[in-house]
Amino acid sequence: MTFLSKTLSRVKPSPTIAVTTKAGELKAAGKDVIGLGAGEPDFDTPANIAAAGIAAINEGKTRYTAVDGIPELKAAICAKFKRDNNLTYTPAQVTVGSGGKQTLYNALMATLNEGDEVIIPAPYWVSYPDMVLLAGGTPVAVEATMENGFKMTAEQLEAAITPKTKWLIFNSPSNPTGAGYNHDELKELTDVLLRHPHVWVLTDDMYEHLVFDDFVFATPAEVEPKLYDRTLTLNGVSKAYAMTGWRIGYAAGPVELINAIRKVQSQSTSNPCAISQWAAVEALNGPQDFIAPNNEMFVRRRNLVVEMLNAAEGIVCPTPEGAFYVYPSIAGCIGKTSAQGTEITNDEAFATALLEETGVAVVFGAAFGLSPNFRVSYATSDEALKEACTRIQTFCASLK
Repeated sequence: MTFLSKTLSRVKPSPTIAVTTKAGELKAAGKDVIGLGAGEPDFDTPANIAAAGIAAINEGKTRYTAVDGIPELKAAICAKFKRDNNLTYTPAQVTVGSGGKQTLYNALMATLNEGDEVIIPAPYWVSYPDMVLLAGGTPVAVEATMENGFKMTAEQLEAAITPKTKWLIFNSPSNPTGAGYNHDELKELTDVLLRHPHVWVLTDDMYEHLVFDDFVFATPAEVEPKLYDRTLTLNGVSKAYAMTGWRIGYAAGPVELINAIRKVQSQSTSNPCAISQWAAVEALNGPQDFIAPNNEMFVRRRNLVVEMLNAAEGIVCPTPEGAFYVYPSIAGCIGKTSAQGTEITNDEAFATALLEETGVAVVFGAAFGLSPNFRVSYATSDEALKEACTRIQTFCASLK
């Protein structure tokens, strides 16, 4: 329609949400669908956190709050950064938004001008490049191949930086691959950034606590303290605390940047949900002992999915370090035809045929900037995962 903003034409709807919506519609229509598209844990918010939200309601803590977070939550966030990341922030350096997504969007809106470039390692979370475009900037994708563990190298980062580069968006462990950068790999990247003082770092640490085996999480400002003054360290309670629907994300960084983010938020949504903020205080300050057993469950599911997908013809599935995703390659399936006559020309065609012919919903790799792959979220029951992977094996075996 002609009255719509030209800015809107730069972006597309979220493919991950589209897949989840499509799967829900098919289920509602009576189809036997297993959804592996949603990026959220399948277990409930811990009881103590839910109780804190209920208590907030009962105690009348349901009014407007400060635009970017109550003092108690900002204090809890500062304590979390010190405890977990050895990063010292004051409450004035903290912003709280309705999910990490809003906080990230606010930061880009507050800082990008037309022509500014933002480096984004691919595969990337689907929203990064579109948010950059909405803010008037130019996303610069850097392809992190499966051969390199889906990780951007220092040489690639160096080559991507130009005088127009304003931000590097950095996500570890990664959505969609689960790839995590260890301390030494991060140090190689931060050494590059030290040579380019005009480049700021926006970290997305949302999967910090979802790490497996012997992997140890680190964040850029922790690895290289000299980057502290040009890093926005972003996190939230959605994933590790099973609070996706509570919508609380947060970030810490230089006061001038936090003030700018607050200004954007004050003229858009204003404060995050007051009840959710009090629940997040309990999440960060309360017991953390449920995280380890939850991770054990995710490791079991990860190993199950990796083993079964690697047994499927034409699929190669690496073992990720964290999050709850795998990102298998379907290079061996390209050019074949499904049992119902769909030509597998790319990963979108694969995902579409898989859903229509087997009822398994996954997200195609082109949505994340690297093909031919697809993303599986294994944040669902073992039974559902076994059945889904069996269907994928049968589907791949039927390709001619």
